Amino acid sequence: MTKATQIRIPATYMRGGTSKGVFFRLQDLPASCQVPGEARDRLFMRVIGSPDPYAAHIDGMGGATSSTSKCVILSRSTQPEHDVDYLYGQVSIDSPFVDWSGNCGNLSTAAGAFAIHAGLVDPARIPENGTCTVRIWQANIQKTIIAHVPVTDGQVQELGDFELDGVTFPAAEIVLEFMDPSDDGEEGGAMFPTGNLVDDLEVPGIGTLKATMIAAGIPTVFVNAEDIGYQGTELREDINGNPEALARFEQIRVAGALRMGLIKTPEEALKRQHTPKIAFVAPPKDYRASSGKQISAGEVDLLVRALSMGKLHHAMMGTCAVAIGTAAAVPGTLVNLAAGGGERQSVRFGHPSGTLRVGAEARQVNGEWTVTKAIMSRSARILMEGWVRVPADTI
Repeated sequence: MTKATQIRIPATYMRGGTSKGVFFRLQDLPASCQVPGEARDRLFMRVIGSPDPYAAHIDGMGGATSSTSKCVILSRSTQPEHDVDYLYGQVSIDSPFVDWSGNCGNLSTAAGAFAIHAGLVDPARIPENGTCTVRIWQANIQKTIIAHVPVTDGQVQELGDFELDGVTFPAAEIVLEFMDPSDDGEEGGAMFPTGNLVDDLEVPGIGTLKATMIAAGIPTVFVNAEDIGYQGTELREDINGNPEALARFEQIRVAGALRMGLIKTPEEALKRQHTPKIAFVAPPKDYRASSGKQISAGEVDLLVRALSMGKLHHAMMGTCAVAIGTAAAVPGTLVNLAAGGGERQSVRFGHPSGTLRVGAEARQVNGEWTVTKAIMSRSARILMEGWVRVPADTI
C-alpha cells in the first residue's frame, strides 16, 4: 500500500455577490501550479471535489452548483495603472475540466476585497477610513474592473446594511465598474458578433428563434421566454429537474455559440461550458421569488432567467447582469424590447431570487454599438481562511 500524504496551500474561502469560491495568491501556489497547465487544473478540480459523478462535492470545497464551483488566483498586476491581476477558473462539476474562457462578475467583487486583505494593494492607496479604489485586470478576458471597496480602520469593511437578493444576510456595499466590457478581442470582434441586434437563430430539433447575441460582460444568447414556452417567472425547480428542458437550452446555447463564432463545431461546446450563457426574457409580471418574497410587476422593467453550466441560476451571474444592462441600453434588442423599448442608462430586472439594478452607458460609433462601462453593486465577505489540503499526488 502506497503511503499517501497531503499538502496544504494557503487559501481563503470567500463569498462574492451570489457566488462562492476558493481564493489563492499566485505566490502561494505550488511552483507547477503558478503557470497555466494540467497541474493547475488538477489542483483546482481536487480542491473543489471534481469530477464528481454523485454531483455533491462531498470530498471538496465546492457546493455542487455553478455558483460554488469556482477558484480564483490573484497577484500583483503586471499591467500599468492596475493593482492586481485576477484569474478565474470555473470548475466543471461532473467532468474533468476547468473553463478559463470567461469571468465571474460576482467574484469580481470578492477579488477587490481579497486584494486588500491579501496585501496585494499598495498600502499608500488604502485610506484609514473611506473607499479604496482597487484597479483589477481581469486576465481571462483582458478587461479592467474597478472595485470601490469600503474601508474602516484601514481594513476592508465587510458588514453593513446593503441587501442583495440571493444572499441571506446584509453586508457592506461594493460598487463595481466593468470598463469597456464589450468583446473587442480575437473571438468576437464586436459587441454584437453577428452584426445584428436580433437574429433568426436556427436550432436543430427546435426550429428558428429570435435571438439577441451579445458579447458584453460575458457572451450571452438572449431569447424570448414566450418563444420557448416559458413565462419568465420560473424558479430553479421549474427547470433544473427537467432533463428534456435542460437539453433544449443546451441546444440553443450551442447554436448561439456557433453563430457567434465562439466554437467551430458543436462538439467544442463540451469544453466551453462557461460561455456563452443562455438567458430568456419577458415583460414584467408578478411572481414569488425563491425566498417567498412577492415581486410585483411595477418593481421591475423586465424579467430575466439565465442558465450557467447547464442549470438555471438561483439568482443572476454578475457578468450576465452586465450583458443584460448593456443589451437593455441598445434600442431594438430583445432585452430592450422586453423592458419596453427606447433609450435607457439603467435597468432593474427580476430574477429567481429577487431584483437587481445594473447601469450601462452604450453609444453608437461609426454605426457600431459600444459600451463604455457597466455599473452594479454587490457585496463580499470572507467565510474562512487558512489552508486547503489536497493529496500530494494531485499535482
